[in-house]
Amino acid sequence: MSQESHLEGVKILVTGPTGQVADPVARALAVDNEVWGTARFGDADKRKSLEADGVRCLALDLADGDFSELPDDFDYVLNFAVVKTDDFDHDLRCNGESAGLLMSHCRRTKAFLHCSTTGVYEPKGHDALTEEDPLGDNHRVIMPTYSLAKISAEVVVRFSARHFEIPTVIARLNVPYGNNGGWPYMHLQMMKSGAPIPVHQDAPSLYTPIHERDIVAMIPDLLAAASIPANVVNWCGQQDVSIEEWCRYMGELTGTPPVFDMTEHTLESVRTDGKKLRGLARAPQVDWRDGLREMIESRNPEWLLEG
Repeated sequence: MSQESHLEGVKILVTGPTGQVADPVARALAVDNEVWGTARFGDADKRKSLEADGVRCLALDLADGDFSELPDDFDYVLNFAVVKTDDFDHDLRCNGESAGLLMSHCRRTKAFLHCSTTGVYEPKGHDALTEEDPLGDNHRVIMPTYSLAKISAEVVVRFSARHFEIPTVIARLNVPYGNNGGWPYMHLQMMKSGAPIPVHQDAPSLYTPIHERDIVAMIPDLLAAASIPANVVNWCGQQDVSIEEWCRYMGELTGTPPVFDMTEHTLESVRTDGKKLRGLARAPQVDWRDGLREMIESRNPEWLLEG
């Protein structure tokens, strides 16, 4: 795919723009497009900030199914909305049912991108997971409903793509991070507070993180890859990095070395194969070390050691 792929002059719906991943996506796309963002918008300052960057914000609970105030003529729909609680009924409704209701309302869209997660896979040790690997409940140990709710949402999206004839891509995201935060930033906060970081006993804990800038850059190509039936692809960087490695590196940058808690009661490795992705979209550009340094410079420059 061309590295010049770009969206301009189109009408786009981004759900969940108050979240870590969708926030920079909505802001970036709003530069050259008409972007609408739907969320509950409990944080008024967050809404004002998004609107200041050109995002048209509409307070909406997708699970309620009342879309009377939402247009249905979007060129593209990007579904980043996610709910994570310990209530299975609530999370199945808010993640699965809401995706189907949204696709029913937006059935005229040219393409629908559903952001899923590599948390849908059965653990595979340190081997890279492909799109054909078995699904499982790999997040149960820390988030009881997450994996199953996300698998259920994929099923609803797959059905809706066929039933409403909507070209769809289901992108399974692996450790998104950047200037808007992410899991590595949570680890850094733990390091600064002196809290031990849980890592699985089957060390090292390998992942394939992707920077928010690469996420934004890949969206046009992923939309172009939407199909009926839905196209499923791992959405990841191309560098495998362990929790231990990225925490030690952030420790070098900040002078705050990490303390690890080796345990079975945390996530195992979720390393993903990006071969299919590289056939569909531009290659990731951000080296993980550069991305982490930039993240700290953006969020807490006072934590960085001089030089």
